[in-house]
Amino acid sequence: MATYKYSALSQDGKKVNGVVEGFDELDAVARIKERYSIVLQISEVQEKGKGSSLLSLEIGGNKLNDKAFTLMCSQFAVILKAGVPIRRTVELIAEKMTDKPLKRILENVAKDVEAGRSLSTSFAERGRKLLPVTFLESIRAGEEAGSLDVAFESAAEHYTRQSKMKGKVRGALIYPVFVLIVAIIVVIVLMVKVVPTFTAMFDSYDAELPLPTQMLIAMSGFFQKYWLVILGVGAALGLFFKLYGNTESGRLNLARLQLKLPVLGNIGVLNAASQFANTMAMMLQAGLPMTKAVTVTSRVLTNYHVSQSVGKISARLEEGHTLGASLREANCLPEILVDMTAVGEESGELEQTLSMTAAYYDAELEQATADALAKLEPTILVFLAAFAGFIVIAIYMAMFGMYAAM
Repeated sequence: MATYKYSALSQDGKKVNGVVEGFDELDAVARIKERYSIVLQISEVQEKGKGSSLLSLEIGGNKLNDKAFTLMCSQFAVILKAGVPIRRTVELIAEKMTDKPLKRILENVAKDVEAGRSLSTSFAERGRKLLPVTFLESIRAGEEAGSLDVAFESAAEHYTRQSKMKGKVRGALIYPVFVLIVAIIVVIVLMVKVVPTFTAMFDSYDAELPLPTQMLIAMSGFFQKYWLVILGVGAALGLFFKLYGNTESGRLNLARLQLKLPVLGNIGVLNAASQFANTMAMMLQAGLPMTKAVTVTSRVLTNYHVSQSVGKISARLEEGHTLGASLREANCLPEILVDMTAVGEESGELEQTLSMTAAYYDAELEQATADALAKLEPTILVFLAAFAGFIVIAIYMAMFGMYAAM
């Protein structure tokens, strides 16, 4: 996604300058016109300063608490359905909110609403850097349609499903990641501390050492001598990929590569399909027009290649093409999702079709993640056992040779 500098006229006729991100210049202009009616000038910002962003990363910045945010949406839906005025609703939720970033936003929103500003506008300005764009657009649409309680209820259901999926994946990853870390630590300790102890004893052995023992001693010596080099190479590779990923072409190439990796690539594709179907269903349920719903959905897709491809579909929709046909041309999402989208459009039940498709891909993603982890865990354990067995064999072969020579 490119960055553009712009000049525009506000509603009161004042000239304003700013920066906006967009898939292309047309998309950037459309985003500017969401706030200002007239765009005077727009130009793309060059990428020459992107590499330095690694040195200016914000440390300890605010992060959205998924559970607190989902609870907030549920509270809004329940209290608004009870008929409580919006100003009092925001105040009540702000008083009970324990998450500090959300509490600060709600307190400011309460003041804005009391001063006569709309809830969606205040949320957009106060929480732009923290709150999801899908939430902001859904609330804006609900406010315009006079169904804020429905919008908050839909948001609560959507983010509850997302939170549960994240929790399942995160919980499943904890054990294999722990095992992998332990395996790496054990290998390092064995090669740097344990093996050298036996090496000193083998130095007094006049006869030729067995080949496994020679290999073990050579590996241990390499780790002892070049461990700083190994760490340096690892850090250099990490920095290279970080800087490369900060460029437009690098980010696109890495995103494409992610979708082609064995096992993990399939998980990436399923995750993109799940995100698209869930978000599009939510946006359409909120009442957003198709073009706007696609644009918002493209912004929340985590894979940059898929995000870019979906974002460019908006132009095809404005030309009169259907969503199903545009997705098929983009060729960035699974065929089943594209076919179901086309069927939903033809039957006039796109929202319901996307909801069912989202549930399907949620289940597929969960199963694919579980299968991948089921293969990863024994692979790590087998590797660790094989390495430990190699060390034991190498040491015992040398010791038996020493005893035989006595």
